[in-house]
Amino acid sequence: MLERIFTYESDEIKVTWDQKRCIHAAECVKGLNDVFDPDQKPWIQPEESSADQIMDVIEKCPSGALHYELKSGEQPEKPSSRNRIQLQENGPLYFFGDLEVQDAEGNIVLEDTRFAMCRCGASANKPACDNSHEKLDWSAPTSANTSNMEELDEEDQDKLLIKLMKNGPVLLEGTYTLESPEIGEFTSSKGIALCRCGGSSNKPFCDGTHKKIGFEAQ
Repeated sequence: MLERIFTYESDEIKVTWDQKRCIHAAECVKGLNDVFDPDQKPWIQPEESSADQIMDVIEKCPSGALHYELKSGEQPEKPSSRNRIQLQENGPLYFFGDLEVQDAEGNIVLEDTRFAMCRCGASANKPACDNSHEKLDWSAPTSANTSNMEELDEEDQDKLLIKLMKNGPVLLEGTYTLESPEIGEFTSSKGIALCRCGGSSNKPFCDGTHKKIGFEAQ
């Protein structure tokens, strides 16, 4: 994945912003406009609020473009106790939790607590979303057929492995909770394959369409 990182600091906190992963979800702007304001320069001014407030807002950034470090040396952001996957209508998959993204050879591409994964197949920054879906006549519901998946009651969850199959889907290993208005919350540890070519008729799951359309992605 590409990255272009900018840094903004106050006496209490250092904020980093990766422009290449930012998809303008605007959770930061809605949450703390005194600090995050695209109409001002620089657009992030951490001295305008407390470190605690900035931390709370940054942890809602679904793409992982925003991160922070405390000048006091305290432990940085902890992953949530559940690995959550939010289905966005006609858009990416939002991952929250203890995440590790690997390529097909097992090399670590990303370790993070938040990640927006492209599932339209058109991102120039795969596997991350870059809002290419907004330029396409592409649609994806927030429903998911979970009829063949065992539902679990587990709350605490270990690391979620997100494995990128070359020219194919994403394979999940670990326990996760699918979230959307249609399915509510559904927790499972079934190893599933998530479509990232954009063509599956069984979204968010892979149905093998990537082979028919010649999808290419590392």
